[in-house]
Amino acid sequence: MFPIRDHNPSGRTPYVVYTLMALNILFFVLTLPIAGNDAALMAFYSDFAAIPILITHGQNLETLVTSMFLHGGLFHIAGNMLFLWIFGDNMEDRMGHGWFLLFYLVSGVGAALIHVLSAPLSDVPMVGASGAIAGVMGGYLLLFPKARVDILIFLIIIIRILPIPAWLMLGLWLGMQFLGGIGADPSQGGVAYWAHAGGFAVGLVLTVPLWLRLGGPRFWDLNHGHPDHPEATYRFSPSRIPRVPRRGRTRQNKGPWG
Repeated sequence: MFPIRDHNPSGRTPYVVYTLMALNILFFVLTLPIAGNDAALMAFYSDFAAIPILITHGQNLETLVTSMFLHGGLFHIAGNMLFLWIFGDNMEDRMGHGWFLLFYLVSGVGAALIHVLSAPLSDVPMVGASGAIAGVMGGYLLLFPKARVDILIFLIIIIRILPIPAWLMLGLWLGMQFLGGIGADPSQGGVAYWAHAGGFAVGLVLTVPLWLRLGGPRFWDLNHGHPDHPEATYRFSPSRIPRVPRRGRTRQNKGPWG
């Protein structure tokens, strides 16, 4: 199960999302020359990756931010940028460019701190934008729980695109992070499951003021949890699930956060 797009169009150009994607890709490309040199890579990570034991002792606190722009491999950055592209534009549309950037950075720092709390004495460097993007996903879940997300399903020889509600896709993803975190030792490296789960929670909480400004539960009731504008449709979609029209759906003008 792999998300490839949502049906929730953005009302404005997501300049911050594009800039964040460009910066992440740029820094990844710049680190490629040392990717095969373990000594050089570890020296680089010691300066720019988030190392829990150093942060626990009040050192290298700036790496809570710099680590967000580093990635450990092609699939790592590709997956993160895909999730940011799918969910980030709608959050930036709702919050406005400046507020979204602040939201993204605070979510990432919060995720990194939660990872540090899960393994305060670990000397394993942590890199990646996953925590910040998890925050974006948490906010998306609060605002658009029933927005349709197309997922690519691989079942041996069957490949199918299937639209499912955001709450199901994001809920499954969050559950996987909890299960992974329970079964893993964060001090030994690997996937930073608690950073993902923590970033998701931070992003959801940070989005609550915007959700309340939009009307809180009334915002959900107006559109039955769906986006308050026409959904995007795609010409080429192998899904044959019929669409059932909803009654009593209204539209609401979009507004920036604050």
